[in-house]
Amino acid sequence: MKPFLTIKELKKKLIKKELSIKEVIKFYTDRLKKFEKKLQSTLEIFEVELPNTETYDQNKALFSIPGLLKDNICQKGKIVSCGSKILANYKAPYDATVVQQLKEQGAIILGRANMDEFAMGSSGEYSAYKITLNPWNTNLVPGGSSAGSAAAVAAGLVPWALGSETGGSVRQPAAFCGLVGLYPTYGTNSRYGLVAFTSSTDQIAPLTKTVYDNALISTVLSGNDPKDTTSLFRKKVDYTKNLSKKFPQNLTLGVIQDSIESEGVDDQIKQTFKNAIDHLEKLGAKIKYINLPDLKYGISIYFIISRAEAASNLSRFDGSLYGMRVDQSKGLKEMYINTRHDGFGIEVKRRLLMGNYVLSASHKEAFYNKADHIRAMLRAEFEDAFTQVDLLVSPTTPTLPFQIGKMCQDPLAMYMADYFTVPNCITGNPALSIPCGFSKENLPIGFQFIGPRLSEELIYQVAYAYEQSTDYHLKHPVGFE
Repeated sequence: MKPFLTIKELKKKLIKKELSIKEVIKFYTDRLKKFEKKLQSTLEIFEVELPNTETYDQNKALFSIPGLLKDNICQKGKIVSCGSKILANYKAPYDATVVQQLKEQGAIILGRANMDEFAMGSSGEYSAYKITLNPWNTNLVPGGSSAGSAAAVAAGLVPWALGSETGGSVRQPAAFCGLVGLYPTYGTNSRYGLVAFTSSTDQIAPLTKTVYDNALISTVLSGNDPKDTTSLFRKKVDYTKNLSKKFPQNLTLGVIQDSIESEGVDDQIKQTFKNAIDHLEKLGAKIKYINLPDLKYGISIYFIISRAEAASNLSRFDGSLYGMRVDQSKGLKEMYINTRHDGFGIEVKRRLLMGNYVLSASHKEAFYNKADHIRAMLRAEFEDAFTQVDLLVSPTTPTLPFQIGKMCQDPLAMYMADYFTVPNCITGNPALSIPCGFSKENLPIGFQFIGPRLSEELIYQVAYAYEQSTDYHLKHPVGFE
């Protein structure tokens, strides 16, 4: 059996009995174990019970197809640490809704993927346990916070993985690792069983090698969940049924002006993105350049809102109910302080301090309320843009994957890695990152399609047609054969 098979390819081989179910599960379990030291992508590899049958169930979309879950998604009876010491031994009492959906479709979950602590980070360096490495160059970061999920799929250790995105935590590592990564319309995928960071932007989403595989996982995850009050009242959508190599007709794509003019965008990314625009035009797309004046405020809005919501959501981790508890012999207050001091890492503490600051009585009006107002302005700006174009396009990230340790001492520089991914998370609009080329150093470069709310079906169609006219998705990092 060869590595780097897609879900689609695996299913065909299983149906034709070219591969057995037990062979597939053993193959990926062995690969995870073999390359763990090299990549450090997992926090735990499960001992999976092999199914009794060797007949592939074609009625289930993911029957016996192995994958990984980011370690902030609850799996009943399994540790869900969120990459933090404070939850080091905490076992989830129930399955997240997305886990139930995956299991109903026959998916096999092989382990817990490493992540930046409580999903706070853009590099994979802020896990309390290990630093995940980029399979394209292990001296570089794979992006974050869904670092382990992205690295494992890119290295062919699993054909799919789930991440979560708050401001770019799926699409940014997808771009850094040469993958397809989605941020769905807010409310499309259930958040029940996802440990919250920023409740108003958090979404669970897939990381895969191809657009088809990504659409397939998204199909499984879609649909209303009564357990999640933010879940949209919408039936399940099959995102795979209308995928075609034929590019959609009469399509107008809006190129975000900032993405080709900003001095903060790496020159190689600019050129590769321009090449992608030219290619889309040859495929039949009409190109229009769009200026979004409020886009530049996206990072600032996110900086304030995400930290405020994080301060509220993580206030529950104080030693009284969940996870670790530091000696309380000196009193309850000391127990709270010492548990949070010892349990949280530096980046989490940094964000919680800022969150409590902007929520304080003397600063809420000056910071949080204004940020919420500008969020509404940005949402209106997106809506206006979509009266002129069908989808927007931009680079996924302004930089190439950077060296491990390079940006840890400059948090503001690291936050700017999410410049292009944060704005649509703030507004709840869907976006999909796909590969569009490679740098001179053979590092993946990604770009993204951003659409109106609930436009995932169109986004997948456009992305699939583009992908099938290129070969970027066929390339793999060396050393993981």
